[in-house]
Amino acid sequence: MWQARWVVTQLEAAARRHGLPLTFRLKEIRTEGDLDHTTPLAAFGQRGVFVRAVEQALLRGEVDVAVHSLKDLPGEQPPGLVLAAFPVREDPRDAAVLRQPPREGSSDALAHLPAGARIGTGSPRRIAHLRHWRPDLEFVPIRGNVDTRLGKLQEPGLDAVILAAAGLRRLGLWDGRMQALDPAVCLPAAGQGALAVEVRADDHIAREAVQLIDDLSIRLAITAERELLARLGGGCHVPIGALATWTESRGQRWLRLMASVADPTGSRLLVAEESRLMDLPATDSAAVNAAAAEAAARALAHHTAEVLMGKGAGELLREPRA
Repeated sequence: MWQARWVVTQLEAAARRHGLPLTFRLKEIRTEGDLDHTTPLAAFGQRGVFVRAVEQALLRGEVDVAVHSLKDLPGEQPPGLVLAAFPVREDPRDAAVLRQPPREGSSDALAHLPAGARIGTGSPRRIAHLRHWRPDLEFVPIRGNVDTRLGKLQEPGLDAVILAAAGLRRLGLWDGRMQALDPAVCLPAAGQGALAVEVRADDHIAREAVQLIDDLSIRLAITAERELLARLGGGCHVPIGALATWTESRGQRWLRLMASVADPTGSRLLVAEESRLMDLPATDSAAVNAAAAEAAARALAHHTAEVLMGKGAGELLREPRA
């Protein structure tokens, strides 16, 4: 619910700035993934376990706007629904939460964990990336909301847990036990740290309202990340990382896409990094041809996927999952 509350706050502020008399009411919908905290996500055997119930309520007209953690969304929307807005993105990186605060001045807390340290995470992507750098680490599957997973550190047997930095920061939980992981070590999931606002395709009032908080730069970065995932045929159960970031040089804006594919053991990790000059001004403008910009972001994703496939990603994607 904290995600929905944050979006409502942003929408209300945007409505006030534009002098629009918009009001919002929150409705909590529990999904299959919310209710089952014990089954590993890979065992559900289907995608979208955190979104299906919400999308069904949206299609039935029980709600007009749905808020999702973008990394939980399947690559394609159900007929009749569209992703109408991507608001400001939080820190997209993964974060290590240690039982004991890291050494003062340490920039790589995981590197200082003892051999055989036990790490709590159920994410195949996080496990594969971290195993690549620290094959000695032992991984323990954990599920649940942020508070539940943080609480696991109070029990014996875990030295650290890995969570999305965005959730910790948005909930105001960030403290000295936590350290964001360098994407070069653990590349985030596509869309991590971003929220997606979904509406019915034929609900023009809701669509126009939520577009007040749409951020074009975020939309284009997310488009590249999700298109790469779709191109490779990966979901949240496949060890694929993707992160698009912006750079600027002499008034020109470049979109850089970093991507990775790993095998579950972490013994093989393939990485690609490609950039594309985007026809955008130094600041976002309504005059920008958004459709052309999105097409350019997708083209960047296609090229990056081809680079990964040329390095052997197809073989890793075909291998049975551990």
